[in-house]
Amino acid sequence: MKNTCALLVCATLLPVVASAQDTTVSQPAPAIDPMAFCGVEPVAFSSKQLMQKGHIKVEANRTEIIENKVALFSGNVDITSDAAVISASQAQVNSGGKDLIAKGDVTYQDESLKVQSDTVSLRSEEERLEMTNTKYQLTGFVGQGAAKDILLDTNTGIVLKEVSFTTCPQGSEDWLIRASEISLEKGTAWGQAKHTRFYIADVPVFYLPYFAFPVSNERQTGLLFPELTSSSRTGVDYTQPFYWNIAPNYDMTISPRLMTRRGLQLNTEFRYLTEKSEGMAYVEYLPSDSDISGNPDRYFYRLEHQGLIGENWLLNIDFNGLSDDNYLLDLGSDYYSRADTHLYRSVGLSYYSENLSVNVQVKDFEVLGDTADSYRAVPQIKLNYNTALGRYFEFSIDSELAHFDNTLTTAPTATRFHVAPTLALPLRAAWGEVVAETTLFQTVYRQDNVAGTELEEDVERSLGQARLYGALYFERDTSWFDDELSMTFEPKVQYLYTSYEDQTAIGLYDSTALLTDVEGLFRGQEFTGLDRINDNNQITVGATTRMLDKNNREQFVLSVGQIFYLEDNKVIAATKDQDRSALAAELDWRFDQNWYFHSDVQVTTDTDKVDLSSVGIEYRKDASRFLQLSHRYVRNLSGETIDQIGLSASWPIAKNWQWVGRTYRDLERNRSVETYAGIQYESCCWAVRLVAQRTLNNRFNDSGEQTTDDFDSGVSLQFIFKGIGSMASRRSMLEDGMFGYRQPYSLN
Repeated sequence: MKNTCALLVCATLLPVVASAQDTTVSQPAPAIDPMAFCGVEPVAFSSKQLMQKGHIKVEANRTEIIENKVALFSGNVDITSDAAVISASQAQVNSGGKDLIAKGDVTYQDESLKVQSDTVSLRSEEERLEMTNTKYQLTGFVGQGAAKDILLDTNTGIVLKEVSFTTCPQGSEDWLIRASEISLEKGTAWGQAKHTRFYIADVPVFYLPYFAFPVSNERQTGLLFPELTSSSRTGVDYTQPFYWNIAPNYDMTISPRLMTRRGLQLNTEFRYLTEKSEGMAYVEYLPSDSDISGNPDRYFYRLEHQGLIGENWLLNIDFNGLSDDNYLLDLGSDYYSRADTHLYRSVGLSYYSENLSVNVQVKDFEVLGDTADSYRAVPQIKLNYNTALGRYFEFSIDSELAHFDNTLTTAPTATRFHVAPTLALPLRAAWGEVVAETTLFQTVYRQDNVAGTELEEDVERSLGQARLYGALYFERDTSWFDDELSMTFEPKVQYLYTSYEDQTAIGLYDSTALLTDVEGLFRGQEFTGLDRINDNNQITVGATTRMLDKNNREQFVLSVGQIFYLEDNKVIAATKDQDRSALAAELDWRFDQNWYFHSDVQVTTDTDKVDLSSVGIEYRKDASRFLQLSHRYVRNLSGETIDQIGLSASWPIAKNWQWVGRTYRDLERNRSVETYAGIQYESCCWAVRLVAQRTLNNRFNDSGEQTTDDFDSGVSLQFIFKGIGSMASRRSMLEDGMFGYRQPYSLN
């Protein structure tokens, strides 16, 4: 059994360890789970095993004390202080506990790193600790290396000489950094490296005589990892971000982007954070685009702000702009997709309390191409109030005042005031709910520039609505395919009546027809906005059934619903020639742990024709193995028929090799919409990725019309060194591209 010798040398041995620790151990938080490195576990260290401040415990098989000046320890020596633990074959304490020398299989460990060395020498009066011929591992992060000497000094910090570093496991160092010296000065968040060489498979590929790097998780000014891609739109495309840590609550990222086909672009992002607000200003500027005749200057900008003004007021700003219609297609954007036709510009001021909300907003658009101009609301004021009336009744009022303008000088403009008080009687319980409510819609329009149209300058509209809604919830235990499950059945029915008034004298400012799903059948309104409120005399019937496992996770969900019209609609845009709506249904089904299925469909029951449908089926074996087949169909969407099929897959093809592919095809036009493929080699500590893509270009010509037959192709190559750069995984390859990856189900 070990002998234990507790040396109470409060101000002598090992305070240097704590001092040096303060200068160096604050390692950056890892960007990913450290367990992801091929199962290599990082070194763990618990401060619970340390002593109280100023105390030291020494355990050894044998202890010898000479004249109370020298203490010799041998055999399984463990020295524990308030900052570190040292293990060795033998140790000697001199000068009454002021100096320590440990030899033979020495291990030093603290909250920052674990070091194995031949000898450890510590001088407490000089506050200096030195280790020779070392191998080290970082605590809490998979990083390791070796150093000829490690010196910890409270005055200067840490110095490592002839040092190496990698995140690869020992014996499989696919990449390695070597430096003649790395120093971490006290009181600074930066380290310095001299004569640094970067090795791949023992082959030197890069040399830096000097560079500085951050050694804490605080944001630091410096270069970020670059990005290199290639495409037919930009040529070889290289971006080198530079991060500027201006202040604790201000920063800026400056990213020069060199494109061989277009020139040099400067992208700048400024972010700020205060006690009550946050925001961002972003600018992209490309002077003299060399790929376009006339070499025009091109730009994109975005401004975001969210902030509290007082206790209940909130200010929101979202403002965007660009130089030309084809900017997003040619140069891309992190904020908009290639399919977008409008850029939003809005400024909003909101007030919130328990019963009252007020929203004042100015909404504008930048329209791309020959797209129909949209009306902007300058301004739009909404007020919503709700309160309880006695024990059973609820009263609410929704109101709005808005002015609509258009960039076309020939288009009508309008000012609209709308108010809708509602009185409701809701009864809710565990077995179901019943809601009875009545609403009065009162709207006043003042329209200008209506000469030569069917619109009138002054229009008043008064409509009444009554709604009765009921739902029941049934549940029972059952079994399905030998699994014990809970089954629910949730029928619901709604009667809705809305009076009629001719609305042809009102323009369409913020209203368009809505697509309807099962939940939308109970909405009672077929248009966005308020310019059209359809008359109703109808009964809506629907039901949902669910299968839930013992953890209340949905394994199967089926919903169906349909509207039965008791009277024909009179509002022109909502006129129907059937006595019922399309039958709407949705199905989500988890076959087992690997198979998922989703489908929603709308079928006109008079003709048995499908108006809208989407189907997705996915097999997922694990995080890297999946297959997905999807289909989307819309009979009539703004005069177009949408009929597209897609196939996505991700699968390992060999050890460390992963393949991702995706293709979407337009069956209506019999052509490809997107083809995307990526292959990645990934080891424990590095990866290389090659991605090829071909998508529809959809550029706008000089007259603003969008082409539909041109394609854009591109190839990108990316290197990833885990622990020192991007930690992107194979999952990001799934999310890239024109469509990206989406799960085909909505089960919880």
